[in-house]
Amino acid sequence: MTDLKTTAGKIEDLHSKLAQARAPQGTQTAARQRVLSLLDADSFVETDALARHRSKDFGREHDRPYTDGVITGYGTVDGRKVCVYSLDATIFDGTLGEVTGEKIVKVYDLAIKTGVPLVGIVEAGAPRAQEGIVSLAFLGRIMQRATQASGLVPQITVSFGTVEFLPQALGDLTIVAQADGAPHAAESADAQSADTPGTLTAADPIACAKQVLGLLPSNNRAEAPRAAAPIMAGAIADNIREEDGVLNSLVDGGECDVEQIITTVAESTLRLSPGTALGRIEGRSVGLISVQEKLDPATARFIRLCDAFNIPLVTFVDAPELPHSPAQLAQVAHAYAAATVGKLTVVVRRALGSGYVVAGSKDLGADLAYAWPTAEIAVADATALAQTLGVDDASEFLTPYQAAERGLVDAVIEPATTRGYLIEGLRLLERKYVPTPPKKLSNIIL
Repeated sequence: MTDLKTTAGKIEDLHSKLAQARAPQGTQTAARQRVLSLLDADSFVETDALARHRSKDFGREHDRPYTDGVITGYGTVDGRKVCVYSLDATIFDGTLGEVTGEKIVKVYDLAIKTGVPLVGIVEAGAPRAQEGIVSLAFLGRIMQRATQASGLVPQITVSFGTVEFLPQALGDLTIVAQADGAPHAAESADAQSADTPGTLTAADPIACAKQVLGLLPSNNRAEAPRAAAPIMAGAIADNIREEDGVLNSLVDGGECDVEQIITTVAESTLRLSPGTALGRIEGRSVGLISVQEKLDPATARFIRLCDAFNIPLVTFVDAPELPHSPAQLAQVAHAYAAATVGKLTVVVRRALGSGYVVAGSKDLGADLAYAWPTAEIAVADATALAQTLGVDDASEFLTPYQAAERGLVDAVIEPATTRGYLIEGLRLLERKYVPTPPKKLSNIIL
């Protein structure tokens, strides 16, 4: 029997309690294993491991497990500090109680004060009915902290359950574990977009979260990690690679595979939705946007994510008149116009009507706009334009050269030089500074 009158006995008692907190049933829970798989080996520092609920209703004073159903703390991912919480479905079904809420609020405060990303790993998160409205109160407090952290530090939620934890919708990105046997299962950390903006699915959501963290800065004042990559030296024309040459014939068939352009110019990409991805060009993190037949619902939110964390935007345009309501178009236009990060746009084929204006045009604030010689920049397509102008052939109005004459694109470029122009533009825009007028906020259309 442990002698609690001695220091050695008290230390032994402490170790016993901590062991019980770490393995309530004798083995580590999935919630703890997920934390350890996210963080670098031996880097996890747990907080509030011995916290227990204080409720005495419904006979619960006899059922007070350590952690109260959430594991909190901090550690490193690829050597960078990260705060983390993980809801434990084996304790009270992973519901949110008073102490659970206190622990999550504390780790939010820690992330905000120290300027490090916060990763929440959830499997449930419904309010704990046995603790009444106090559980709702802490749900509100967590949402308040999530709002406070928005734009300050990256917030990523990894979801393994079917019940959505309400505060996750206030974060930057939710990565949902793909159901076993789901069609088109992604390999490893490869992700597929879900229906909700800011949400994607992945076969290995923990690995996907680590990829995302590697592309984002720790906070809004830090720089995103830069990966080792070949540095372009010399003139743009002297740096055309064999794979770049393929772009010169990409539009010849009348269609344009924008995804092939992106994979050619970027060293790596992580798709967040059908029209958005994070990637690297010359080792630096960039936000990659493709605008084709229609706007992806996640586009405006993605632009604001990149703007919040100083990640430059590169937009590729092959868009007709876009089939969206004015409110939907205005949402994306607002995000582009308000963004103060470096913005580069490449028109590869069509930029017609609203497809020209909304998709990162020079007039919306693009710093550098380029067009391929195959670009058609006009108010409408050839048929509509010919009918409106009363001419048989409107092809002379469907070129990039009128836009170039008026300074609406900065250069008409050979497709094979696209990567070189983007590298030079990104280098220049690293020093971009835009003073913003004094106002409380913009009334963005949500």
